[in-house]
Amino acid sequence: MGCTQVKPVPDGAADNTAPAPRSAPAPRSAPEGVPRRQAARESAARTYARALPIVPVRARGLTIEGADGRRYLDCLSGAGTLALGHNHPVVLEAIRRVLDSGAPLNTLDLATPVKDAFLDELFRTLPPGLAERARVRFCGPTGSEAVETAWALARAATGRRGLLAFTGVGRGSPAGVLDDPSANSHDTRVARLPYPQDYRCPFGVGGEHGADLAARWTESLLDDPGSGAPLPAAMLVEPVQGEGGVIPAPDTWLRRMRQLTADRSVPLIADEIQTGVGRTGAFWAVEHSGVTPDVMVLSNAIGGSLPLALVVYRDELGTWEPGTPADAFPGNQLAMAAGTATLAHVRENALAERAATLGTRLLGQLQQLASDFPCVGDVRGRGLMIGVELVDPDREGESGFTGTPGAAEGGVAASVMPGSGRRPLPAAPELAAAVRQECLRRGLIVGLGGRHASVVQLLPPLTITDEQAAAVLDRLADAVRAAARSRGGGTAATP
Repeated sequence: MGCTQVKPVPDGAADNTAPAPRSAPAPRSAPEGVPRRQAARESAARTYARALPIVPVRARGLTIEGADGRRYLDCLSGAGTLALGHNHPVVLEAIRRVLDSGAPLNTLDLATPVKDAFLDELFRTLPPGLAERARVRFCGPTGSEAVETAWALARAATGRRGLLAFTGVGRGSPAGVLDDPSANSHDTRVARLPYPQDYRCPFGVGGEHGADLAARWTESLLDDPGSGAPLPAAMLVEPVQGEGGVIPAPDTWLRRMRQLTADRSVPLIADEIQTGVGRTGAFWAVEHSGVTPDVMVLSNAIGGSLPLALVVYRDELGTWEPGTPADAFPGNQLAMAAGTATLAHVRENALAERAATLGTRLLGQLQQLASDFPCVGDVRGRGLMIGVELVDPDREGESGFTGTPGAAEGGVAASVMPGSGRRPLPAAPELAAAVRQECLRRGLIVGLGGRHASVVQLLPPLTITDEQAAAVLDRLADAVRAAARSRGGGTAATP
């Protein structure tokens, strides 16, 4: 894989990834001072700006152009908010129609034709078992607010207070906010459960056996009066952990969680904030396992790149009375119009199926990185939600165990994982950060995630072409090679 440049996309190509027209250029006054002024004016909590010193002025499809004229292939996609990439024509046209119509832009929770059209399209895509009995609650425009709304719904419906969640969710994620007492006033009791995976199996065995042990742990906690965790108000699960390191839930395990919760009248909340709208190769990630949750939490791509969040739930859980306090921004008409256009385009053009096919091919090609570079510990994902975990092969004698109940460090956890066939090595967050910087030098934007920030995340738009995907792989391979070489270890074997 050599470093290549993306060839121009022919006019009229379906993915519309050519740079945006220059008829209305963005302001370019002293662009070199923008990051400095940002640092002086904004909170130190800035995340992406620290690692990606880019001043975007134009974007289209997969491509971002900075104020300095450089172009980048964006595989971060606004943390997954851009299902169709930047400024897709169908999204822009939908927004223009609302603007030209003179309609109000914020309508609180009033009924509007724009909202009605959005709900029509949303209900067309929902899992059938949920759509036929679904209600929708619009909330504040972020995923964190949607998670809190779903939690409040379950608490009101069940009269219980506890919440079951899973390891691997950080404080910065929507589910993680419920662990922070300062983030809510509901005396939340969050019980953390092991999330099954192969490379860093919490029980040190991986594969189906590891998933079975994780399920049995959950069942024991639910049924044991001495566990210290009374029957909860809900279980919150990501079908693919995003910020946790791009870890797909085994389908059999997720079906078992559905059965365990259904048998005990515990609502199952599926967090589809990052996985929804075709990202994983199905319109909703729960569809891979055939699971129908009681509640779905939606944000990110649901607004077609604009802020929108909502909760879809079975009608019998809806115990809220009329007049329940509402947010000030549940009626973002531009976001609903953009969301309708995005949902329809993904559905009508089978982009979820396209993500499944291309994602399988990319995962197979990325496996070559793991063969060529000892510092690539694992490659995993589903559809166009892909993670490449960087490790330290020079510390091979140490356990790759990351800490979970039920197994001891240095013991069975250090053995080869049956599911992956590879020994888990210590995470290498510094190397992952170096790979991200090498990617940026080559014109490729990627994210970092995982509990040690050691997983390079690829979230390209669903409109990415085969040619662009090849360029992404080439640039990533070159970046891994350069970062591994500069650290003086973990270099590639001779092909």
